Amino acid sequence: MKRLGLWASIALSVAAFAFINRAVIAKLVYDWINDGNYSHGFLIVPVAAYLAWERRKKLRATPIRPTVLGLVLLVGSLATLTAGVLGAELFLGRVSMIGVIAGIVLFTTGWRFLRVLIFPIAFLLLMIPIPAIIFNEIAFPLQLLASRGAEYTLSAAHIPVLREGNIIVLANTTLEVAEACSGIRSLISLVTLAIIYGYFTDDRIWARVVLTLAAVPVAVAANAARVAGTGVAAHYYGPEAAEGFFHTFSGWMLFVVAFVMLFAIQKLLSTWRPAGLRGMRVAEV
Repeated sequence: MKRLGLWASIALSVAAFAFINRAVIAKLVYDWINDGNYSHGFLIVPVAAYLAWERRKKLRATPIRPTVLGLVLLVGSLATLTAGVLGAELFLGRVSMIGVIAGIVLFTTGWRFLRVLIFPIAFLLLMIPIPAIIFNEIAFPLQLLASRGAEYTLSAAHIPVLREGNIIVLANTTLEVAEACSGIRSLISLVTLAIIYGYFTDDRIWARVVLTLAAVPVAVAANAARVAGTGVAAHYYGPEAAEGFFHTFSGWMLFVVAFVMLFAIQKLLSTWRPAGLRGMRVAEV
């Protein structure tokens, strides 16, 4: 009977959550559809739901002990949502949804339930676009990094090249490493993929962290290789080679190569088990 009441509470909470956050959710889905940097957002909710479902046996065995602190978290998150909506601050409104979910779990079931579900709930943060001010601070340095990497590679291949910021000047064309070519899209997607892949392939905290961190230089190197490859193609085959099918196809191919590199890193980590880190496993995450 107690569990039946829990399910009724969950159903009502989900309905209330969807109603209160309907405008925030609609705009979030709109960004997933129209912003290629966050198209992976459609993947996050189903994966988080699966991670929660995977813990169903632990949840059945976990005693229900509601706490009023959950109500405090819930009210605070709703206040953050209100501030985000009134101040037209999308990031605050979106992050508040995670707090609302955590507050509902804590208020209706208690700390032990929240502890079991903390990873699936925290995983939802990956569906939220980075604030524009932070995004721009990351994207431009990545543009310069990709440009420098391409310059060194083209010079090593004895191709005349001149770089001015994020502009690469070749003998027969000029390439601009724009924001869309900064690699931030593949960086965000690869980090997300690394977290998922690490979760399902390794139960050690440190190995998962290392794999996730490794996704950053792998994504940066792959994007620099893509820009350099575009420069080589443009040098030998003309400016048309830097556009259209080749440009799109090279992006997909380099992402596949980047994932293969992550796969190799994970395999290497699986064979390396330092004595001091053997106990760092994850039972509930």
